[in-house]
Amino acid sequence: MSKNLATNLQSGKNIAENVKEVLADTYFLYLKTQNYHWNVTGPNFKSLHELFEKQYKELAKAVDLLAERVRALGEFAPASLKAFASLSDIKEETREGISSVDMLKQLAKDHDSVLASIRKSLAIAQEEGDDATADILITRIEVHDKSKWMLASSL
Repeated sequence: MSKNLATNLQSGKNIAENVKEVLADTYFLYLKTQNYHWNVTGPNFKSLHELFEKQYKELAKAVDLLAERVRALGEFAPASLKAFASLSDIKEETREGISSVDMLKQLAKDHDSVLASIRKSLAIAQEEGDDATADILITRIEVHDKSKWMLASSL
């Protein structure tokens, strides 16, 4: 194996490992957002129910996109709750009856966590010259910034 090929394989593995973390964070944020969509109550029910639905559907598409990028980098995508839990900084929501205000605050905080994960992964992709991964991650930053703004503006 040539040195360049070995370096490229290692580079792809390093990028993929970081994208796996973004994938795991995105999956847990998707799961939490869908949970809140199902369980939101209160005077803002309709608007929050619709906001959460829009966001969890977008996150579902992102999960697929990120998993496919991991595969394109030559690695297998994590595909179990156990694997996602070991990679993610975002934790499941296990409380029942959480207020809509707490839901909004928690989701905004979780978007910050995903953004930190994305920025770390983006720096590595850019350092390695992986424009395709960088492009995906830059787009994800834009989406999470807007989602966070929408959540914070609803408080």
